[in-house]
Amino acid sequence: MTQEERQALRNWEEFHKAFNSDMPVDNGLTRHDIEKRRKQLEKDPVAWIKYFFPKYAKYEFASFHIKAIHRIIEHDEWYEVLSWSRELAKSTTAMFILMYLALTGRKKFFVLSSATIASATRLLTPYRLTFENNPRIRQFYGEQVTIGQWTETEFTARCGAKFVALGAGSAPRGARNESVRPDVIYMDDYDTDEDCRNPETLKKKWEWFEGALYPTRSISEPTLILWCGNIIAKDCCISRAGKMAKHWDIVNIRDKQGRSTWPAKNTEEMIDTVLSNISTKSAQAEYFNNPVADGKIFKNLPFGKVPPLHKFRFLVAYGDPAYSDSRKKASSTKSLWLIGKLKGVYYIIKGFLARETNANFIGWYFELNKYVGGKTTVYYYIENNKLQDPFYQQVFKPLLRDEVERRKTQLYIKGDERKKTDKATRIEANLEPIDRHCAWIFNEEEENNPMMQELINQFKLFELTLPYPADGPDSVEGGITMIDEKTLEMEPVVTVSYEEMNESNPYRM
Repeated sequence: MTQEERQALRNWEEFHKAFNSDMPVDNGLTRHDIEKRRKQLEKDPVAWIKYFFPKYAKYEFASFHIKAIHRIIEHDEWYEVLSWSRELAKSTTAMFILMYLALTGRKKFFVLSSATIASATRLLTPYRLTFENNPRIRQFYGEQVTIGQWTETEFTARCGAKFVALGAGSAPRGARNESVRPDVIYMDDYDTDEDCRNPETLKKKWEWFEGALYPTRSISEPTLILWCGNIIAKDCCISRAGKMAKHWDIVNIRDKQGRSTWPAKNTEEMIDTVLSNISTKSAQAEYFNNPVADGKIFKNLPFGKVPPLHKFRFLVAYGDPAYSDSRKKASSTKSLWLIGKLKGVYYIIKGFLARETNANFIGWYFELNKYVGGKTTVYYYIENNKLQDPFYQQVFKPLLRDEVERRKTQLYIKGDERKKTDKATRIEANLEPIDRHCAWIFNEEEENNPMMQELINQFKLFELTLPYPADGPDSVEGGITMIDEKTLEMEPVVTVSYEEMNESNPYRM
């Protein structure tokens, strides 16, 4: 390790000692009381954790924590991957579980592995410091430090458990604790962004785990294989391990309903604050286990000045509705964009893209109508295939009538009833060539508008697997298609007779 890394470890040790020195201990307990209390606690791993780690476990466990603790402890032979978002305490929960298994004698030889020996040493440090400094463990299980067998990377506690830190690529063959082969192999922060960008490095790391580390286990004795890590790339060791595991536990910072998965610790307001300060790409990878490539298909997305609206022959406002009538985070996004074409260039002028109620979605059309202010003709469209038509007739049409009455403004929205092909391939096929040739411009005056920013995000994070919403690009594709069709309708038809065609052909027979 570097001097800086060693200093960071020393700082961590000082913090941990101070952390544990504050832990109250009931010195009035007799040996009999301690044994009785210890047996009671060991029957309930969650209660055991709360008693011996009161400062680590200061927030009430969420249901996914409790399920994982019981699931892993109840199986002697087990292979699990915890892909919990940052701030959901996956490494801390793993430490609780492994300390329980060590002190209760369930497991004897723990190998902790990480991307490098430095990161593996940092991973092992809180275990060593807990054995050294936790007064409750000392009271209930006795002094655990053994002289001469106690280093930063390897130690054997008096309870009989041996702990070893290994960086990826180290030499683990023949690892034993007396007659015991490793019966716990734990990987944490094994993937790195740089490694995942290099297929050869990724291959070597996985082959080291499968070919060198994993076979150190005994065939005849049950072993726990545990991984902790987020899905930081399409192909990474965590993803490969997840496919092999008996259980792959994926928990994001928010659930499918858009609510905090651990509200006792992470409030909605704090999640919003944190996510607002990083890019959507980073948020998806770190907090939602959804690695998305930035600019993989749409690489340019240029901003520029939009010509005066009166110079456009016409504009199209194309809306992509959603069935949900809610602003909640779990609902689908609605999209409406005003688009024009001038001298071969498409202009994405202004629009809306958000989780919104159906009434406000209809209101967006009127806002665009006000924005244009009669400077040119606008054709208003809404996506309306056969499946959507009942919703369009029963929900959107009445809302449109109500809005016309309320605003005293006449506005007609035509349903786009075309049968569309697959959403992802249609967006790529129709829009990627436009972006490649920089044949479109996004309005620079709207660059700081959160809805325009979300549209750009959806384009940047667009992939054919649709890992991120693409309602904005879908709406833009619909608008551009309508512009092209309307332009063809307005172009004069030129008829060439058979005789004229042959007269101008020097190769005619």
